[in-house]
This record gives sequence, structure tokens and C-alpha cells, in this order.
Amino acid sequence: MALEFSWPIRRIREALSSLAAPSSTPTSCSIESVKSISALVEEQNIPEAKIALASGVSAFLWLYTSIQGFKPATVIVTSDLPLGSGLGSSAAFCVALSAALLAFSDSVTVDTKLQGWSIFGESDLELLNKWAYEGEKIIHGKPSGIDNTVSTYGNMIKFRSGNLTRIKPSMPLKMLITNTKVGRNTKALVAGVSERTLRHPNAMSFVFNAVDSISNELANIIQSPASDDVSITQKEEKLEELMEMNQGLLQCMGVSHASIETVLRTTLKYKLASKLTGAGGGGCVLTLLPSLLSRTVVDKVIAELESCGFQCLTAGIGGNGVEICFGGSS
Repeated sequence: MALEFSWPIRRIREALSSLAAPSSTPTSCSIESVKSISALVEEQNIPEAKIALASGVSAFLWLYTSIQGFKPATVIVTSDLPLGSGLGSSAAFCVALSAALLAFSDSVTVDTKLQGWSIFGESDLELLNKWAYEGEKIIHGKPSGIDNTVSTYGNMIKFRSGNLTRIKPSMPLKMLITNTKVGRNTKALVAGVSERTLRHPNAMSFVFNAVDSISNELANIIQSPASDDVSITQKEEKLEELMEMNQGLLQCMGVSHASIETVLRTTLKYKLASKLTGAGGGGCVLTLLPSLLSRTVVDKVIAELESCGFQCLTAGIGGNGVEICFGGSS
């Protein structure tokens, strides 16, 4: 991002004079504090092209002062995730930031003298996740909590009626993530789905019920035992069918996009199943990469997608959650 921000501690203390001592309990940012933090961010004169980062800077200021108080420090943030593309980059940022800040507080029991990567205990993860959620609220207003929970705990999350259930896959899952680089307005897309539901309540209720059934079946498949390559392949074939059905239902909701359809057509030529992720309307597309798929085919798919101007990443699904590294190794 190549951006640098700095504030004199005196200025932060002055703006957030109502802030008590560092808190061991996650607290929400009050309306007054939001206004004060917004003023601090505005002083940085963020370029118009990068103005979308302002909410992330606000979340940083709130989390830092809430956990560490007014201690002077230099914080460097880097990311390999494309921003604003529906991959949960803001949640990953809030989780990573909360982890670093808490590690140097008295609220968690991480040994900062250890060299290399360390993990947090279960109670520390719970605290960290709550702080990260407070950061997400500053960025998004009313987030579901899914993204920060996945970033914190790893594995996979099943979300239903506001309840989050952690599930652990019994098989390796690898996805090709294609960033269409097409921006999307999440609020407008959600509003469009709501309007379509009002116009066609009966039809849309069947669509939503089908999505629910697909989600439940997928969760059952990835948690069921897979003892050999044959059973893994059979499960992958079922997952591909579910992904294709889910994408069809998302198209019924009106949240696809020409760029997404281009990715779908391209991957289908290689007999690979894909679906949009996030709010749709652009953003990213997931493509399941079967365990027996050759690297040569993957490279061909990536080359063809990148020739369309898209960006491709590969990722394992259901990996570890937040970890912290001391001593400079990575």
C-alpha cells in the first residue's frame, strides 16, 4: 500500500482523553470516540484513491489505544491478500493486529521470549477474537463475525441464524482463488437480493432453502472420514456438484457478474467447478482443485485466467488460525 501514518502521542491522548486505561475486556468504540478517531485519520490526508483504507486506520487506532494505551510505537503492516475483494482481508488485519497488541500486554499468556512461531491458548483466542470483532465493527458496521472467527481459529465455520460452529475437514481441500479485480458495492447487492425476494417471495424461499441444504450437505461431506484416494475423489466430485448448484442459485439471486461468468467458462473448459465468493458482483471466484489434478493443468488454467487480466492465488482450506512469530523468523 506504500502509505505511512504518524501521530504524536500527545495528539492521540488529547483526542481520546475520555479513554480509560488499557482494557482487558473488549469494548466497543463509542460514537464520541469514532468522531475523535475520524478526526485523527482525516489529519493524515489519505489520497482519494486510498480513501477506502480510512476505516482500517480507524480500527487500528481504536485497537491500539484500547489494548496498549498511549505507548509510543512503530507498527508495520503488510498483506498478501487483495483488499476489498471478499476474502476477509479486513478481518485478517484486525486479528493479526489484535494478536500482536495482546501479545505485548498482560491480558494473554504468550511467551515473547520464545523464538519462532507460537500459538495462543483457547481462552486467549476467545479474547483475541472479541477484540478483532470490535475492529471489524468499526470497518463494516454490523459484521457477521464469520471472517474474524475463521482468521482466529482456522479450520472452517458453519454459520446459521447468527450461530457460528467450527468444523474441521477430514480431507485436504485446495482452492484456486481468482480475483476479478472488479469492485462491488456489497450494500447494493444485498439490497438487490432483498428487492428480488419481495417481488418473488415464494420462488426465493425455495432458493434460500436450497442454499441451506447445500451448505449442510457440504459440511457433512468434508467432515466424514476419507480413508484413501478413491474415497477422497468421490467426495471431491460431490463437492464440485454442490459448488455448481450453489453458483446457479447465486445467479438466481442476481449477484453474479460478467467477470465471474468469464472465470466460470474458463475453468469449466478444464472440467473444474467454480463459484463466486463474498457478496458477488465481481470480487473473487473459488475453484476447487482436486487432489489428483496435475500441476500442468493448474498452470494452464492460471495462465488463461491471468491473460484475461485476473489475479490468481492458490490456498489450502481449513488451515491453522492465528499464530505469532517472535525473533524475526517467518
